[in-house]
Amino acid sequence: MEVQTASVLILIFTYIVLFLETHNRAVAAMIGGLTMIVCGIITQHQAISGIDFNTIFLLVGMMILVGIAEKSGIFEYTAVMGLKLSGGNPRGMLVITAVITAVFSALFDNVTTILLIVPIIFKVTKIAQITPYPYLISAIFASNIGGTATLIGDPPNILIGSALNLSFADFIKKLAPISSMVLVLTIIIFDIVYHKLKISVKQKAEIMKLVPEEYIVDKGLAKKSLLVLGIVTIAFATAELWHLENGTIALSGAAILLFLQCIGQKHEQQNKFVTEIFNSVDWTTIFFFSGLFIMVHGLSETGVLTRLGAYFLETVNGSIEKATFLVLWGAAGLSAIIDNIPFVATMIPMIKSIEVELGGREAVMPIWWALSLGACFGGNGSLIASSANVIAAGLAAKQGVPLKFGKFLLWAIPITLLSIVIAHLYLRIIYFAN
Repeated sequence: MEVQTASVLILIFTYIVLFLETHNRAVAAMIGGLTMIVCGIITQHQAISGIDFNTIFLLVGMMILVGIAEKSGIFEYTAVMGLKLSGGNPRGMLVITAVITAVFSALFDNVTTILLIVPIIFKVTKIAQITPYPYLISAIFASNIGGTATLIGDPPNILIGSALNLSFADFIKKLAPISSMVLVLTIIIFDIVYHKLKISVKQKAEIMKLVPEEYIVDKGLAKKSLLVLGIVTIAFATAELWHLENGTIALSGAAILLFLQCIGQKHEQQNKFVTEIFNSVDWTTIFFFSGLFIMVHGLSETGVLTRLGAYFLETVNGSIEKATFLVLWGAAGLSAIIDNIPFVATMIPMIKSIEVELGGREAVMPIWWALSLGACFGGNGSLIASSANVIAAGLAAKQGVPLKFGKFLLWAIPITLLSIVIAHLYLRIIYFAN
């Protein structure tokens, strides 16, 4: 069988398995990548060279940092403090929940944020004796919208940033303004729809009795975590000055925080703590990315992506403007159907293959930002469109509040369409207004 055909069939079969969720996604990606090696499509050396270790280091580093910080209770403290600031008002709680979720998603990542926020939502809504549904749905949308704003907020941005060597500041400058705009409009829509949410005076008093300080279980660790997280954030923003990759910064921050927490501990305590933190790393995601990188590299090595790039150039007739909006809408639509991570991983080398024909890296930056916006906002397009959505649905089901695919679409379709229309106008104004 021709190697190009074989590589495409392997990728398609893997994507089908990912879509149907018949197997763990890490297992599916690993088998797909290894099949390409076993079938002789690429060598083991080529497969390893195809893995983007900057992305892997960034993911592992941030997972370790967040895993350590989470043990201190600072995330729960912030969430409960925010809810108390609402005064126990259900509408205020809805707004603050969305804002906190978006900010956490931008600073850490949307998957981790969902894991932290959803349990708190159930705790507070149980005390208030109100339905958790609007808070869950708004948190899901806010996590994907907030994650769009930064390099580390959503996996598609991590992939794009690493492939193009973009900085934390690049994403803030280009994507934070539109992410903020979309978040505000989304919150307004939710507030309008759920403006009749009410709770009794007694239930409000129960919420106000919550003591944020009680959620800080280790003050010393909280201080260390905030210090290192602050340094890492500053380092991300100024990475170009230090000539450091984002993966190195994240992994260095993780190593420093591990070192600081181990000071003064006995050897056995250190081993136990480090083992617990390493076990908290989402290795499923790490191996999923690794397998995905290998498969996509196989497509690149066999020339499939070059052919797709040529077809894409022909379709847009060499127009960067047409290419930008085709990528924006196509990314949003396809990301709503399949997980946005494998889609973006496949698109990156394809777009890279046509950069020269379209005038070079700077000339095609609108296309790259369109890919980011389409994939991240498209993550709100369905319950399976992003990892954060899937995890939120799983947590909700365990609490006896299943999120139905069809019901979710009633929110997902209009919110996603609104987001992409705004993104379309935004890209047109900043790049194609003249």
